[in-house]
Parts: sequence; C-alpha cells; structure tokens
Amino acid sequence: MKEITGKKVILRDITYDDTPLVVKWRNNPRVRNNFIYREIFTEEIHNGWMKNKVETGEVCQLIIMEKISSDEAPGKRDNYGRPVGSVYLRDIDMQKKTAEYGIFIGEDDAIGHGYGNEAAELMCDFAKKELGLKKLILRVFTANEAARKSYEHAGFVKTEELPEVECSDGNKGDMILMEKILQ
Repeated sequence: MKEITGKKVILRDITYDDTPLVVKWRNNPRVRNNFIYREIFTEEIHNGWMKNKVETGEVCQLIIMEKISSDEAPGKRDNYGRPVGSVYLRDIDMQKKTAEYGIFIGEDDAIGHGYGNEAAELMCDFAKKELGLKKLILRVFTANEAARKSYEHAGFVKTEELPEVECSDGNKGDMILMEKILQ
C-alpha cells in the first residue's frame, strides 16, 4: 500500500472502504461545481470508477489524510488524522509519460490549511519518481481562483484557454488548461 508523507498530510491508497466519504465529498456543492461532471455522485458510480479505472491502473487515486503528531494523539501507532480529500492522476499514458492531475478537498473546514498545496507537490513528485511521468496537465475553471493559485504554487503554468466548456448539467464555464513539466 502506497503511503506518501509530507509535513501536513499523508497520502494513502484509496480503497472501497472510502466510498461513503468520496460520495459525500463529491456531492458537496463546493466540490461538485468545480467538476465538469456534476451529476449526483453515487456509490455505484464510485465503485465503477474503482473497478474500471483505479484497479486497471488508468487512474492512481490517493486519499489525503491530515497528519497529526504523536503529541496530538498519544498512543496512536500512525500519524493519520482524518481523511479530508483526494488527489489523483487519470488517463495515465505510460508511452507518452503523461497524465491528468486532479484534486479535491472534501471537508469544508480543511480548506485554507495548505493541504491541497502539499498534496499537489507530493503527487507531482510521486508521478515523476515512481511512475516516470514527464508531464502533467489539468483543467480548472477560471472562477476557481484558489485552485489556480494552488496549481501555480505546485509549478503548473497556463497553456490554453478553454472557453464555454459544457458541464454535465448543461451549465457552461470558462476553463484553462495548465501543465507541469516534471524535471
């Protein structure tokens, strides 16, 4: 089982046991409205994603755990706090050495603590060192300024404007394509 430890977070493999949390997070309007796919997320949808994407290696998805010190939880064996979100690489192409990066912080009170910034840095490092990827791309709505700043902090740069992208609910929004060359 993968475990990537940072100063604020620990990234660990997603499991089917995480399904109820992921469903809750993806149905949070703050999260759902920043995805192109905006339908109500169900356990069946998530389990299909796990079986057809994660288990096949097309997606590498990790759960973002708050990291706690042993002082905060005396007697606890690990440094896991609570799960707060997920980070993933999708459409992994080992021939081209590319993937699409994605992240969401599902717990509202976990926003603004730097978890997303650190998870991005850890995942980019993992993509380069463990998977041998050379480039990551992502799409972000222009209105999602906090996410854009986090991606820029992780080294992603804007490469293209994507006007009027249609979402699954029929709404449209301007997006930008960003990329990071992994050196």
